[in-house]
Amino acid sequence: MIQTPYLLFLGDAPDALAAKVAQGIKDWRPEFAIGQFRMEGCKADMGLADMTLAEAKAAGAKTLVIGVANRGGVISKAWKKVLVQALEEGFDLASGLHNLLNQEDDLVAVAAACGRSLHDVRVPSVDYPIANGVKRTGKRCLAVGTDCSVGKMYTALAMDASMRARGLKSTFRATGQTGILITGGGVPLDAVVADFMAGAVEYISPDNDADHWDLIEGQGSLFHVSYSGVTMALIHGGQPDALILCHEPTRTHMRGLPEYDLPSLQSLRDTALPLARVANPACEVVGISVNTQHLSEADALSYLAKVEAEMGLPAVDPFRQGADRLVDALVKMDETVST
Repeated sequence: MIQTPYLLFLGDAPDALAAKVAQGIKDWRPEFAIGQFRMEGCKADMGLADMTLAEAKAAGAKTLVIGVANRGGVISKAWKKVLVQALEEGFDLASGLHNLLNQEDDLVAVAAACGRSLHDVRVPSVDYPIANGVKRTGKRCLAVGTDCSVGKMYTALAMDASMRARGLKSTFRATGQTGILITGGGVPLDAVVADFMAGAVEYISPDNDADHWDLIEGQGSLFHVSYSGVTMALIHGGQPDALILCHEPTRTHMRGLPEYDLPSLQSLRDTALPLARVANPACEVVGISVNTQHLSEADALSYLAKVEAEMGLPAVDPFRQGADRLVDALVKMDETVST
């Protein structure tokens, strides 16, 4: 088990979005986030106390969590000195990067000498099966996005929280490093061998009660040429009954791909739904989640009203406004099926 609370390492993150792991922990498990450690030039800020390693240790932090998800998921040379020092000062390390802590010989040696633990979240712990496409009992909802990092995880977490508050049966199914660090379990889907990715999604969303909903954390985007494969595995392995379309309206291009424009919500709907119906012909698009963090309150409300009118579906920012209307759409689906 990863010991809490955490000191969130933001390193030299070039922008806030690069520190999305830290942001997710801070927003959804604030009791775990005791402070942040930023290197010179860091452009991310979680609004937590900036702490040295010694200050964080004195405040009770037990694990330094690498809260940065850089392109390619690598441990930079600039970070290494801090990570070694953290081990020497009594911290465990936790990371969701593709570049594994346990494959860095110097970190392994220092951790062993200091009696500390290295936790690599992005390592599959199960021999997942190949997907078989057999229909499972229970219901599933999947968030799909116009781009990467537009709020798919936040949407599923917010919907799960709303359903639990109502006494409805619901489980958030983590499929990425941040979700796993928040909930303590799940599958690091983009680290699973490609042939087994859809099977891994089947594995983490098994048969359940007829009125139980799995809220499956989305990944990537069908329109992102770098990461579309993981999205397809979620769509077919998840066999979703409901899709939530996710969008961030201030983007000028796909994340990390300046030559690619963002698709419209209509294009996302018209692409994702036929693909979902390959595995579940009854799948429906039931709502829209818009990440309005870069819009004023007035502009956010205006944009949401516009999208709702154009798409004919409830459009909300579930983190800013709550996810009740998206949950209402799932409840309505259940009522329609039962009648």
